[in-house]
Amino acid sequence: MRAQTAAPTFAADVMLGKLARVLRMLGYDVAYRSDAPDKAVRLLALREGRVVLTRDREVAATCLPIRVVLVEGDRVTDQLRHVVRALDLAIDEGRLFTRCILCNEPVAEVSPDEVRGLVPPYVHRTQTRFARCPSCGRVYWAATHVERAREWLRSALGG
Repeated sequence: MRAQTAAPTFAADVMLGKLARVLRMLGYDVAYRSDAPDKAVRLLALREGRVVLTRDREVAATCLPIRVVLVEGDRVTDQLRHVVRALDLAIDEGRLFTRCILCNEPVAEVSPDEVRGLVPPYVHRTQTRFARCPSCGRVYWAATHVERAREWLRSALGG
């Protein structure tokens, strides 16, 4: 997997919530709200220089000076492959799991003491590294679910 210097940022339409979460797992900045109207997605992309990800042909046909990817596929795996190919996205192992998959903020490493009472006691006893979203407070740690996610990503992206 190759490293990329200037990673693109995205604005995903309401039909691409799962894809938004997967791209966030890969460390990409993806603005997504399940209630955002198409016009708001396009304007955000214009204002912030984001690439629009959409399944809507009308949105894809915008006359605004923005980059739009009409995402193909009904399954998130196919959608991810399509976006990675269309934009020649780099998958950087160092960026995996660095953003909150719920609210898109970069997560910050925190000490085990800072998450005591926020994670199950077994997790607190057995894990040494934690990250927390400064916006929503969600706590992350690398356990079996992270390895399953890595395996899924490897499978989805062909290695």
